[in-house]
Amino acid sequence: MAVPKRRLSRARTRARRAQWKAEPATVVPVTVDGRTVHVPRRLVRAVQRGLLRFDA
Repeated sequence: MAVPKRRLSRARTRARRAQWKAEPATVVPVTVDGRTVHVPRRLVRAVQRGLLRFDA
């Protein structure tokens, strides 16, 4: 039975990786203790609950 060469598989993987583009996280302004802090959207709930602190 014929087996494909390894080179083909690697080329496909690298081509697939080259097409992938990372996007910057969307930042949302959140007011904490009367101060506006810009936080990534996925961390808004944690900041509102007080699980994350911002000492700046």
